[in-house]
Amino acid sequence: MRQRYRERPRDNDKHRINEAIDAAEVRVVTEDGEQLGVLPLADAIAKAEESGLDLVEVAAGATPPVCRILDYGKLKYKEQKKAAETRKRSSTTQVKELRIRYRTDTHDLNTKLRKARKFLESGDRVRFQMRFRGREVVYRDLGVETFDQVAEELSDIASVEDRSPLLNNRMMITFVPKAGSAKSSESESAE
Repeated sequence: MRQRYRERPRDNDKHRINEAIDAAEVRVVTEDGEQLGVLPLADAIAKAEESGLDLVEVAAGATPPVCRILDYGKLKYKEQKKAAETRKRSSTTQVKELRIRYRTDTHDLNTKLRKARKFLESGDRVRFQMRFRGREVVYRDLGVETFDQVAEELSDIASVEDRSPLLNNRMMITFVPKAGSAKSSESESAE
């Protein structure tokens, strides 16, 4: 006979509060930081309710577990604000990749360069990749010339971060935005 799958209750919260604490005795700390000592769980919950607050387990690994008397709603709110601030401050830069050939025509190359400028102005890195098929490897010096031309065209907004030699029939060049270029374009668009 098949056993049915039972969904376990999910514990999305990091902290256990009040009756969810499973220890017999807990070390209690008040909202002000005053130590009340080790108390039975029922007495600790009663003290928290007496002050109109919650008993929150802050150090489950300690013996006995450490619990703090505080407003759980405020704690959750502060944690959410802190997480939002962390997300806001963390910047994610992406590497955008554009593929060209050593014989890419001028108009097509200009289109790729406009796309690269757009990416660099938004703060992303840009990697140009050039692939040589079969006997085209003989023309790698034309590929180097094309990369030199690309680097010269983008020199006002970006600097070369990495330039790899021919590896497995591929050459790559990576650009990073110059320090002031992304910020200056943002300030111009704001005006």
